[in-house]
Amino acid sequence: MPAPTPHAAETLSEAELERLQALLDALPAPLQPLDVSMLDGYLCGVLLQPQAVLLAAWLPPLLDSEGRPTPARVDDELLALLRRRHKELNLAITGRQWFDPWVFELDDEAGPSDAVLPWVAGFAHALDAHPALLQLPEEPLLEPLAAIYLHLDPDDLEDADALLEEIESLEPPADLEEAVEGLVSAVLMLADVSRPLRAEPGRGGLSGPRRTGAARAAPARPRPRQSGRR
Repeated sequence: MPAPTPHAAETLSEAELERLQALLDALPAPLQPLDVSMLDGYLCGVLLQPQAVLLAAWLPPLLDSEGRPTPARVDDELLALLRRRHKELNLAITGRQWFDPWVFELDDEAGPSDAVLPWVAGFAHALDAHPALLQLPEEPLLEPLAAIYLHLDPDDLEDADALLEEIESLEPPADLEEAVEGLVSAVLMLADVSRPLRAEPGRGGLSGPRRTGAARAAPARPRPRQSGRR
């Protein structure tokens, strides 16, 4: 049996993932929480910031996409589940290990970009709420950001000519597995820019990304709802 990855103990089960979505849905109106796929992309965007973002700063934009104040008391179970996923992703990103983004297989008529769009929207929401990553030098960010934002409508990318040009040079993913691998690779490439690894004692240079398992989409589930109450 292969040795467990360092973040295996933090991985949420299928039941816990469904419970997390239920707890988000139970937040009182008018709050508009991110769904589980969007919050996963959001947490990756948070963890890629060059300086650590504290819970008090990253929690409010997750619980309400419009930035309204959070409730005076947030359910302990909800916080525990969010912290576990935050920790799992942080360990993966810090160790340059591959992880499974929370994306959802759709019906056969939907393309891979449709499946990963909620995750990408959550990632973009993180960079809107926490823009320090985008204040780093542009050139090393272009390739990995393009690999993520190619799933968005170009009209949603305003005043981003260099990014759009980079996106146009990329081939769209052929299937969901390729789309998921593109997201994970891009996150780890961005981490090399914003959270560079230190050289290990006795070794020259930086250690590169380590792939600990095949990137794969989450098991087929219904498409999660988009942010906002209907």
